[in-house]
Amino acid sequence: MTEITSASAKTIARTIRDGQVAALEVVQAHLDRIAEVNPSLNAVVCLCTERALDEAREADAALSRGDDIGPLHGVPMTLKDSLDTEGVVSTGGTTGRRDFIPERDATLVARLRKAGAILLGKTNTPEITWSGETDNDVYGRTNNPFDLERSPGGSSGGAAAIISACGSPFDIGSDTGGSIRAPAHVTGIAGIKPNSGRVPRTGHIIDYTMGAIDSYTQNGPMARHVEDLDLILPVISGPDWIDPAIVDMPIGNSADVDLAKLRVAFYTDSPGFKAPSQDTRDTVKAAVAALRDIVGVMEEDVPQPLSRVPELNDRTSEGDGGAGTRRLLEKIGATDISTRLIKWLDETEQISTEEFTKTLEDLDQYRSDMLHFMREYDVIISPTTAQPAQPHGEYSKEEGYAIYTHPYNLTGWPATVVRCGTSSEGLPIGVQIVSRPWREDVSLAVAAFLEESLGGWQKPPI
Repeated sequence: MTEITSASAKTIARTIRDGQVAALEVVQAHLDRIAEVNPSLNAVVCLCTERALDEAREADAALSRGDDIGPLHGVPMTLKDSLDTEGVVSTGGTTGRRDFIPERDATLVARLRKAGAILLGKTNTPEITWSGETDNDVYGRTNNPFDLERSPGGSSGGAAAIISACGSPFDIGSDTGGSIRAPAHVTGIAGIKPNSGRVPRTGHIIDYTMGAIDSYTQNGPMARHVEDLDLILPVISGPDWIDPAIVDMPIGNSADVDLAKLRVAFYTDSPGFKAPSQDTRDTVKAAVAALRDIVGVMEEDVPQPLSRVPELNDRTSEGDGGAGTRRLLEKIGATDISTRLIKWLDETEQISTEEFTKTLEDLDQYRSDMLHFMREYDVIISPTTAQPAQPHGEYSKEEGYAIYTHPYNLTGWPATVVRCGTSSEGLPIGVQIVSRPWREDVSLAVAAFLEESLGGWQKPPI
């Protein structure tokens, strides 16, 4: 069953629907693969073995009865441990929720299960998703399948690692500053941060009550293949009448996007940003070269408002002196937190109300200026992070780890990452593809073209 564990979710769904393989066989094959690789990765932190097998048997029975089935019927999945899962422990990486078992699924989890997906288990995340490294005091550290001495990034590092290693066809990550895109980049898979207001955050540990930075956090699919992002995004999107930010906005079909009409801007660096490695620059240039004769316009053009991103991000995220994070911890009942998080809270400096409200005005101006820049383009191509996967412990020391992803949390625009190259050490390098507001279809169309042209995901050595 090696072939089925490396197949796309779309292919798996089709082969189950056509009777070529049973859901039970597919689920068992993925559980076997998790058993093989997870002792080295520590990516899956809680398994639902018996429930998954029971649901797979029922999926096969439903198919034999001729019941109506959903687009993910019988397809296994893992889910980031920051998402509530009914009857399955959901710690969010914090010891204060070590034994927390939700009574209901997060909105997007319920939608995936209704579509027929079967939960294999939960994937590791840093404490309350608040780190670029996937490590916590509940489950420990997750390793990168391309090099166990390196990090899979964060905060969706467990999800990225097990997907890349063929233990799961897909997962749902969360992204406040790059937490879908950076792990996808360093593990060689694909992932999309949808537009702000697309996917409900109800039942996610960082939900819709984050005040000034509410729009930064989005949930989105992660998979080995871009076609699966296309498949899953519509399933989890749309209002749930709980998350007040969600808009009933249609999702375009990426297959209908005419690449020849696209105007593309690209940059390999930006003033004030951490300089990317040469391999990273070369990978962005390879993506540009692949697109140059396909798209209508290709120009090297750095959005000037990017220079304001570091200060804006720090002031909006930390300007309250960590008060919002403390309220979050109190709300979820996490009284026992790690020394790492305590240290961050202690070091966070509060600014005055006057300074904070001025920062929010500056954020509005930044968004306006970026929108003005995007008037001339449909797509922006850039690095995802400055470097490929780094040794464990390095991200916490690295200034500007997510500096290439942060700008688009601030704008709220869609951004997809897909593998387009390989470093000199044999590590994957993903490229970030940003599109106009609500145009996930455009970002995904470009990502699919680059995946086909430059190879996309490649199986890690584990």
